[in-house]
Amino acid sequence: MTEATPAAPQDENHLIAERRAKLQRLREQGNAFPNDFRRDSLAADLALAYAGKDAEWLETNPTIVRVGGRMLAKRLMGKASFTKIQDRTGELQLYVTKDVLGEVYDAFKGWDVGDIVGCEGTLMRTRTGELSVKAVSIRLLTKSLRPLPDKWHGLTDTDTKYRQRYVDLIVSPESRKIFQARTRTVRHIRDFLDAQDFMEVETPMMQPIPGGAAARPFVTHHNALDMPMYLRIAPELYLKRLTVGGFERVYEINRNFRNEGMSTRHNPEFTMLELYQAYADYHDLMDLVENLLHGLADNIAGTRELVYQGTPISVAGKFRRVSVADSILEMNPGLDATRLRDLDYLRGICAGMGIVPEAHDGAGKLQIEIFDKTVEHTLVQPTFVYAYPTEVSPLSRCNDADPFLTDRFEFFVGGRELANGFSELNDAEDQAARFEAQVARKGAGDEEAMFFDADYIRALEYGLPPTAGLGIGIDRLVMLLTDAPSIRDVLLFPHLRPET
Repeated sequence: MTEATPAAPQDENHLIAERRAKLQRLREQGNAFPNDFRRDSLAADLALAYAGKDAEWLETNPTIVRVGGRMLAKRLMGKASFTKIQDRTGELQLYVTKDVLGEVYDAFKGWDVGDIVGCEGTLMRTRTGELSVKAVSIRLLTKSLRPLPDKWHGLTDTDTKYRQRYVDLIVSPESRKIFQARTRTVRHIRDFLDAQDFMEVETPMMQPIPGGAAARPFVTHHNALDMPMYLRIAPELYLKRLTVGGFERVYEINRNFRNEGMSTRHNPEFTMLELYQAYADYHDLMDLVENLLHGLADNIAGTRELVYQGTPISVAGKFRRVSVADSILEMNPGLDATRLRDLDYLRGICAGMGIVPEAHDGAGKLQIEIFDKTVEHTLVQPTFVYAYPTEVSPLSRCNDADPFLTDRFEFFVGGRELANGFSELNDAEDQAARFEAQVARKGAGDEEAMFFDADYIRALEYGLPPTAGLGIGIDRLVMLLTDAPSIRDVLLFPHLRPET
């Protein structure tokens, strides 16, 4: 079948002009955009239902169907032609003849690849065995004014692919599969949590105080209240308020906004799963993450032996667990394990690695700088890294045996963070002191430091039960499950610089 021929840039304006002229003739004939056609069948459903029916059976058992979709290809052969249409489930071939359609057939020959048509006809099989619809009527429903790119090569320019996602989805089955997998991923997460008696909730996306993470927020202004507002960087403090109120298992699949740089792993607007479970600790959440990943791999990827960008990654069995300090020592065997909290020693190590710390950074922050530089990218297989320093964990519960550390973990796969969880700090006075320390950092120039949230402290004063909280990056999770190299490949409309 002859496929759509890609238009050279110099020809595209001419092709658009031709199509506009065709549309004008349609307008002159009446309604150029009818909306009274209703289909009763989809391509994939027909392929499944009639998979075992041969040409003879279809001829002796005539089945009339109404199908519709976008024309992806045409093959004209005098008084008989074939066209391939695409609906939301897949592709289906139509067989169109002059004998049956009369003057409509002549009009059909002038329709373009990209046009959307509706067809009624009987099922048949061609000589090659392809299930097709022999048209008894066919109508042009929407005139396409722009030519599609070459079907076989799709959108080869990645910038155009992200900017014109609508075209990418038309011509790229791979892109459609990624976003279908994303939808199934979110549905699986909801089913997984609902089955454990978690309750899904919604919390504000515009907040008077941005909290729940160390990040630079987007700032806006509420005119009626004449006050600044912030797009949320995390829903954490609101969800924990609900836990104070007695909703002991809550979750939100939410959009967060962070005013930071963009990369293959970062988009300023992104999707997170955040959940809180009373009467649980961070060990319980590590188990939850393991079980969730097992189920997602089975249901989305079809295997627990994944391959991400050519690297085998196994999400089967128990995942490795290692402390921050031990992971640093593993990758930097020359370091003195007894001096990992010695500020001067750590500053010297950072200087040797080209790390330039801030003046107000303590030993805990410097440990994480060394971890980020030397460890994180090596964590390809699923790994829980726990025992984060208190200095970089202002909302986490201190470890009972060692207050320098918190009962917190981060989960890494493929050399990148996928989840963050911890036993929650529920001591109101300790939390107030940590907020004060964050305010001091902000005063010293740390734009990502947290604000002091007095209402959240008041909520804690009513009493937060022992609780564990977890955040999982949905975008990065889908990247892993679909082998997508960039976060832009799993976002329908990623943020981009304006077109020039």
